[in-house]
Amino acid sequence: VQLQACGGGLVPAGGSLRLSCAASGSAFSTSDMSWYRQAPGKQRELVARIRSRGSTDYADYAASVKGRFTISRDNGKNTVYLQMNSLKPEDTAVYYCNQREISTSSVYWGQGTLVTVSS
Repeated sequence: VQLQACGGGLVPAGGSLRLSCAASGSAFSTSDMSWYRQAPGKQRELVARIRSRGSTDYADYAASVKGRFTISRDNGKNTVYLQMNSLKPEDTAVYYCNQREISTSSVYWGQGTLVTVSS
């Protein structure tokens, strides 16, 4: 499995970005997909996760992004998205997508995309 993340960049505070992560392989629709981030000097943290159970998607968010970020997925395109609105300087980090296959518990990471929010 390979995960290719893109969409990062430089944006002023209050702006928006949409990250995308395209996955290879056939297990995307039966995987939990997540976005993590790591700011300089800090540990990697979970930003958002989306789980598909039957026909229903369940999303969870870190408290710091709830109400501003939205995670979504397109199983037909093997892609997960992170819509980020009302960005703050403290959202500056490298953002990584993560895939966890439910059947095997195998975990895969993308290469990361840098988001920089200027004040």
